[in-house]
Amino acid sequence: MKTLPPVQTRSTASPEPTQPAVGSVRWATFVLISIVVGAAGIAIAWFAGQSQISSIFAQIAGIQANPPVWAEAPMLAGRYLLVPTVTLFLVAWMITKVSPRPQTWSRIIVIAILLGLLLRYLSWRILSTLNLATPLSGTLSILLLVMELLGVTGSIIQLVLLLRVSDRRPQADQLQGEVIAGRYTPRVDVFIPTYDEPAFILRRTVIGCQAMDYPDTTVYLLDDTRRPAIQALAAELGCEYLTRPDNHHAKAGNLNHAIAQTAGELIVSFDADFVPTRNFLWRTVGFFQDPQVALVQTPQSFYNPDPIARNLGLEGILTPDEEVFYRQIQPMRDGVGGVVCSGTSFVVRRAALEATGGFVTESLSEDYFTAVRLAAQGNQVIYLEEKLSAGLAAETIAAHATQRIRWAQGTLQAFFIESNPLTIPGLTPIQRLAHLEGLLHWFSSIPRIVFLLMPLAYTFLQVIPIQASTAEVLYFFLPYYLVQLTVFSWLNHRARSALLSDVYTLVLVFPLAATVIQALLQPFSQGFHVTPKGISRQRFVFNWKLAWPLLIVFFLTAISLWRNLGWCLAMMGGSDYYPRGLAIGWMWSAYNLIMLAIALLILLDVPTPQNDVWLALRRVVRLVVETPEATGQIRLTSWWGVTEHMAETGTVIALTQRGLPPLAPGEERSVTLVIAEAALSLPGKLIETSDQEDFPLAMVAFEPLTMTQQRQLIEMLFCRPGQWKRWNSPGELRSLWILLRVLFQPRFLTGNLRIKPLPTTQG
Repeated sequence: MKTLPPVQTRSTASPEPTQPAVGSVRWATFVLISIVVGAAGIAIAWFAGQSQISSIFAQIAGIQANPPVWAEAPMLAGRYLLVPTVTLFLVAWMITKVSPRPQTWSRIIVIAILLGLLLRYLSWRILSTLNLATPLSGTLSILLLVMELLGVTGSIIQLVLLLRVSDRRPQADQLQGEVIAGRYTPRVDVFIPTYDEPAFILRRTVIGCQAMDYPDTTVYLLDDTRRPAIQALAAELGCEYLTRPDNHHAKAGNLNHAIAQTAGELIVSFDADFVPTRNFLWRTVGFFQDPQVALVQTPQSFYNPDPIARNLGLEGILTPDEEVFYRQIQPMRDGVGGVVCSGTSFVVRRAALEATGGFVTESLSEDYFTAVRLAAQGNQVIYLEEKLSAGLAAETIAAHATQRIRWAQGTLQAFFIESNPLTIPGLTPIQRLAHLEGLLHWFSSIPRIVFLLMPLAYTFLQVIPIQASTAEVLYFFLPYYLVQLTVFSWLNHRARSALLSDVYTLVLVFPLAATVIQALLQPFSQGFHVTPKGISRQRFVFNWKLAWPLLIVFFLTAISLWRNLGWCLAMMGGSDYYPRGLAIGWMWSAYNLIMLAIALLILLDVPTPQNDVWLALRRVVRLVVETPEATGQIRLTSWWGVTEHMAETGTVIALTQRGLPPLAPGEERSVTLVIAEAALSLPGKLIETSDQEDFPLAMVAFEPLTMTQQRQLIEMLFCRPGQWKRWNSPGELRSLWILLRVLFQPRFLTGNLRIKPLPTTQG
């Protein structure tokens, strides 16, 4: 089963290198080196013809030639071999239809089926499919099996943990009453740590934090770059401004410095680009009536498409990269007490945080390990699956890569610090198992590279790493594979199909694999790299740095397919030379080639001339247009319409009546936009009109707004409770069609470069 997205530890901080804990024992490095050296030694001895090693592998080959009866396909006609596949597929499909959202009973049945099929498949792979005829084929065959087992281990843990899933939304409904009624309103300090984010991003975040419905909050802007412009912004907006003389310990140090300067019972932290909805504190503070609750984490939502969806032209179709984590992994972790703090949009109890020494400073992932320490002290770290804030997703594929590499390095530093969730005293075995699943995820990039390269062995080395007949594939592999495809997106609440998940994995597979190895050998060799925000580009930019390993594999895979085609034609012409297993290698290579081509398209960043955030917000408006007349007078006319898209800088309106005089080239007209529902009037310029749609369109650019108007506009755009809705990812068949369409109609050829607002902002 495919592994799902990793521990997410997104943060904004200063780029100071993190130092290892004094006296830390790098046993993980020792284990890694020992495994690699041991395996290499055995392989070398086998190639050298060492008798004892050769004898051992000969005995294993004998077992492979005569596996147990239950690891062999029965002697039946092909149509009967398909009976298990068809039966289990129908059972799984019917369960997903009867229970569209996973319930306890349906989840248990599906997981039991998957685990049974997976164990059955693994027994066949281990006992019957290894090709040990020569040292070369044996080495590749065993390597493939080991990589498969590494990937499957995380999947098995995930399936076991999915038997216990928590949903705290009904509990939040009950607890918020005490907060709204004023019977439980502890003082709250709101922290916004920033390093180098632009002022326009910080402005909307501060305004959003000040708009939260709660009687006793203080907003602090924690500037780790000591910028006079940001200090002036804080004064303009009326929030507190804190800084420090250095950037020691990056974001963790910034937060710890602020803790020492403040006194609120609860602390809320938002990254510099995250804006909360007005009811954020209503929905979260009530949980702290339980003295055991130390931290409440909420999901990350995004008001812009991630670069993968944008570069493919699939905004609003592909769900954000983090959706699987927040829809499936966090509720799963909450069920066993292993929730991950993801660096933003969380509330923490000051007393519990101070008792553990503040935010962890020994790792890049200060948020993740802070939650681990809180849980190890006997506190509850819980998760509320409710979208109560939204921020900026990485805006380029390079920024996306920087972010993921930082997450990987920071999380894998767990093996070298005192807050290691596998060894820290105080956690239960099931909590450690949940954290082990998150750590293992980052290792999945290494098996994915092996799966990418192994089909080349069929063509260039004429090695068949898997010995399997058609009957065995039908009987052992196909049932597991089809059932997995059927329930994959169902288990993750339609957040991602298996095919789309593979695309997301493949884009960064080489840099992530390199990061994993580097993190285990030199875990503290790199410092914090901030994810850039507020980026605009005027042209296409291809990321050659990320692309070159994918390009090499792409061309090798293409050559492999061409040679396979030649062999197929030779066979049709009567040639006796036809390597065994060529069909499997051909299909495997074809799949990899398609995925590699799509990954390369993702690495071409499309132009984004403006960094405005356009939201699909629909509000009834009245457009008052000033039209100069020949007499020198100004005639005012009113036009009614509905906003289609809206930003802090302007809006697009679908008018409900025709007749608005067209604009001459370069002409602008002064207008006033009246939004009755929000009691808001905004001055602007009519800069474009169009009569080609079902409804006439008018584009308005706002004039400079007063502070009151800015606040009203930002609150309407970003702070409405319930506005950040989620949508479902396409199913497997539609995903396949979408990927093929993208492959043959890439965005740079279609000319459709307009960035489409996400459907999560409908209101």
